[in-house]
Amino acid sequence: MAGPTIQPRTLPGFRDYLPELAIPRERLMDTARAVYRSYGFSPIDTPALEYAEVLLGKLDPDAEIQRQVYRFTDAGGRDVALRFDLTVPFARFAAQHAGELGTPFKRYHIGPVWRGERPQAGRYREFVQCDFDTIGTTSNAADVETALVIHDLMEALGFSRFTVRVNNRLVLNGLLESMGLADRAPAVLRSIDKLARQGAGAVVDELGSAVGLDRSQAERLLGVVSAGGGSRHVLDVVLGEAAGNERVAEGVARLTQLLDVAVEAGVPESRVQVDLSISRGLDYYTGSVYETFLDDLPGMGSVCSGGRYDDLASLYTRQPLPGVGASLGLDRLLAAMEELGLVGGVTTPAPVLVVQFSSGGLGAYQRLARELRGAGIGVEVYPDPRKIGAQLAYAERRGFRLALVAGPAELAAGTCNVKDLASRQELTVAQADVIDQVRKILYP
Repeated sequence: MAGPTIQPRTLPGFRDYLPELAIPRERLMDTARAVYRSYGFSPIDTPALEYAEVLLGKLDPDAEIQRQVYRFTDAGGRDVALRFDLTVPFARFAAQHAGELGTPFKRYHIGPVWRGERPQAGRYREFVQCDFDTIGTTSNAADVETALVIHDLMEALGFSRFTVRVNNRLVLNGLLESMGLADRAPAVLRSIDKLARQGAGAVVDELGSAVGLDRSQAERLLGVVSAGGGSRHVLDVVLGEAAGNERVAEGVARLTQLLDVAVEAGVPESRVQVDLSISRGLDYYTGSVYETFLDDLPGMGSVCSGGRYDDLASLYTRQPLPGVGASLGLDRLLAAMEELGLVGGVTTPAPVLVVQFSSGGLGAYQRLARELRGAGIGVEVYPDPRKIGAQLAYAERRGFRLALVAGPAELAAGTCNVKDLASRQELTVAQADVIDQVRKILYP
């Protein structure tokens, strides 16, 4: 018989997810859904494939993202592209359905996106985003709430050491106006956005070679956007540098309110910090911008980012549809969790394995399993009556927490052995008490 002729392999920048990663990945998505729903965001979905003009119409032709889009002619001769984020399709969606939705409208969307960027740690060419947005209002209250959602999402995902860095494009644009650089704002902002990744020296060089700033201008600009000393001091620095600029004043006022409300709402002051170097590279942001960094892995980059985009939907409709939102980079966060050792070796979503002691007891085993499932506890029944040791080895390898063992004698006596695979302790309990005993161990 001839052997296989095609080598099984994945494309560069793409990956398979085995159960030990797929399970925590799904849990992250479930957590994101729960947090978004708790704030009143409703689910939507959009096609993966859009007309290219829909996706690319608002982007600067020189923007790096233009070169990363998967774009092609489909079988019908149409110029199409795979979505590179969930925000632009949402702008199209909102413009198309605004009459049915009404405003303000709050949505969340969890789905895959594609970018042909250079693969690196935590960055893939296919990845899942978990977006939430509010459209139909310019109120700063929506911007404040966005920061609160990001904070609560990170906490719900199990992180305590993280920082939500915030800025406002009004501050940056006003600062550039005051320095006579307004006509070069898009290029300047794209360079500034690289500060955390490339360092001040590289950004100063790029501002000179690619943007045309002289060295004194570039260093003066970076001196402001790199200011430290706490959020309030940073805002004082930019107000002093761009005194009298109305955009800067409005942006600072919005950031000040965001900080004040977050603290009053109970968010630790250290968790939300102003960082003037945060600009977000995409051109459609017009106001607040957000990036979220894990304190233990600052080099990983932002794991939850977004901002305000008051003009994004204007390409598709004359109706004003200002919006603000953010996106959790699910796969980057999962890569960070792998690096931090936060992803265990569990390859089953069910915590309980029922051992099949003998095929004659299969009915009793399935009845016990269904009773546990009815109580909200996941259970797998081993399919073959193999040796008990082999079944317990399987349970440990897959990451089950408990094994339930009942041979003919136990079934006749109406009992069951509950084996804790973590502590190695084993208890014999009445079958009627199995659910309570399992709950005590799983949910102490």
